Amino acid sequence: MSETLHAREKGSGRTALVLLHGFGGHWMDWYDIQPDLARDARVLAYDLPGHARSLDHPAAGSASGMAKAILADLDRRGISRVHVAGFSMGGAVATLMALRAPDRVASLTLLAPGGFGPDISEPRLKNLASPGSTDGLRAAVNALGAPGFDMPTKNIAALAATRSLPGQEAKLVEIVGKIAKDGKQGEIPRDSLATLAMPVTVVWGTDDPVLPFSQSENLPEGFQLVVLPGIGHMLPEEARKSVIHAIRSTMRRAT
Repeated sequence: MSETLHAREKGSGRTALVLLHGFGGHWMDWYDIQPDLARDARVLAYDLPGHARSLDHPAAGSASGMAKAILADLDRRGISRVHVAGFSMGGAVATLMALRAPDRVASLTLLAPGGFGPDISEPRLKNLASPGSTDGLRAAVNALGAPGFDMPTKNIAALAATRSLPGQEAKLVEIVGKIAKDGKQGEIPRDSLATLAMPVTVVWGTDDPVLPFSQSENLPEGFQLVVLPGIGHMLPEEARKSVIHAIRSTMRRAT
């Protein structure tokens, strides 16, 4: 297995921003977001362990292991401090990075993050992991959004390409078995979240069918909550401008 993580880099400068995708995705989930943010920072959009070009990384399936892997990769790149934005499973990874190394995370922007409550749509994740065909993949992805959501064809084509990688589908099925069991996921205690001193913004759609909007309740004092009415789980595509604004605003609060 390879311990090398793939990340697409754009931009430059002293400010660094890490983007972490959700389960079953890859760095291209940020394709229409990264260039905008790269005007102000060095932006790294990762393939998380077990996904796409990081498929063979041994940390796949453990959010804590993924957090350690990202921090170690940043060490290899000579990056000591970063802003982090994470979507869904990537939000859980981002949060665990901040809890593990709070001095290294300047700010957190969490988009419908995993680990903020017990409930998770295991059937939808299983369909996403093993859709059976490109049409099945489109249906599985669209089922993650609000009613009427239709993922752009270019995104579906990119996802389909990653699914064709040897071992990718089997790895995703394995990861689902670790992160979602009987409709439940592991939780990050609110008491632990309350120890985070950096700026934290949580963004959630009220019509999220994967991770219920109710998991945004009772956030620690100091966390900012951005509510997106009528939006589902696929925030990078359903609410791109709101996501960019939330990331930028959170980064500014850290300066």
